[in-house]
Amino acid sequence: MSALRAAAEPVGGEVVVQQEPVPFTRHLRVHQDRGHTVLEFRGEIDIVAAMEIIPYLDRVTGRPGVRLVIDLSGVEFFDCSGLRLLHRARSRILGNGGHLLLVCTHPLTLRVLRVTGLSRTLPPMPTLDAALEQPGATSGSV
Repeated sequence: MSALRAAAEPVGGEVVVQQEPVPFTRHLRVHQDRGHTVLEFRGEIDIVAAMEIIPYLDRVTGRPGVRLVIDLSGVEFFDCSGLRLLHRARSRILGNGGHLLLVCTHPLTLRVLRVTGLSRTLPPMPTLDAALEQPGATSGSV
């Protein structure tokens, strides 16, 4: 059974709640936790996965003031396509006055984040709980 998200829309003076599927794909799980939208990337994050994730990422990061966590805990492989997703999310979130946090523990992915300098502007947290406990939950400077 897939999870559903409710969207209220006024219709003829009444509010009608429509159910819309929450993204549940091979490479992405989406849920809410402590006032944040959590995007869990899963499996191999390559060009194919990135093309699957981008529509959901853009929908979430296009909202003003969004509080987003990208959780890479379930990632087994992460290439430059994944880096582009993180950079895209960070740029869009900062442009819309939101906050972005990152969860990552995989040694090779952490190395890629350090080598590219992304770990300085988007410091990875070891767990989702650690990320959500951050005071202010900021995403670094522009």
